[in-house]
Order: sequence, then structure tokens, then C-alpha cells
Amino acid sequence: MRLQQWAANGWLRPHQTNKQQIADLLAIVERDLADSERELSADWQFGIAYNAALKLCTILLYANGYRPEKNLAHYRTLRALPLILGAERADDADYLDACRAKRNTAEYDAAGTVSRSEAGELRNFTRLLHQDVLAWLLLNHPSLTPDP
Repeated sequence: MRLQQWAANGWLRPHQTNKQQIADLLAIVERDLADSERELSADWQFGIAYNAALKLCTILLYANGYRPEKNLAHYRTLRALPLILGAERADDADYLDACRAKRNTAEYDAAGTVSRSEAGELRNFTRLLHQDVLAWLLLNHPSLTPDP
């Protein structure tokens, strides 16, 4: 399935982004990656790293002219990853969706459900995704790439 089909299904709506909005989202990513290393509970470290990953996937959608509808917004934002970066990223979308579920449990249901190693794994994954999204922006949407 493609993003255009998702839009036709009502899962996405058009969105006009600009360089400043992308720069603002990237600033959130950088803040969250740094904050996820602070001496906080593993649950919070994980949640903050998850937010950074979600923002990176949001950047991909915005750059392609879409934003998710409110219903299942996080799910659809994460699941768009292989549609944009390529089918080989399907496992990454699966991983991030599992992180979404784990983060929801840690935030809404029970404390202490995330280990430090899980938080570190997600943080490291998100750092690599950050590099990939920046490279993708430069290649596919150079006008949206923030100035160094």
C-alpha cells in the first residue's frame, strides 16, 4: 500500500510543511535524545526516546505532504516508515510499534515495565534513524533540510 492509498482510506490528510517546522521537530528529536540519557526511570527514558522516534517518522510524513488523522495517529505514523524509506524498513516499523505498546503500558498501566537495556536499545535505534532521516531529507527534500 502507498501513502496515496492511505489518504484515500481516510488515514492521512494533506499537510503543507516548511523548513522551519522540520527544524523545530528535529530540535525536539535532539532534545529528547539528550533527555533520554538523564538519570530518570527506565520507563521515562524509554518514553522520551520513543517520542524522538515518533517525531522522526512524523518528519517523513510531513515531508511527503501528509499528517495522520487523529484516530491511531501514532500507529499510522510509525507504520508509514517502510512506505517512505523502503520495504526493508518493515522490521523497524514492527519494532517501533512494539515500543509504542510498551510505552503505553509504562505510561498508563504499570510502572517499572521497561528495563534500562530496553531504553538504551531504543535510544540507539533512534539515533541511527535520526541519521537516516536527515540523509533522506537531504536527498529527497533538500529545501526542507535545516541549515547546519
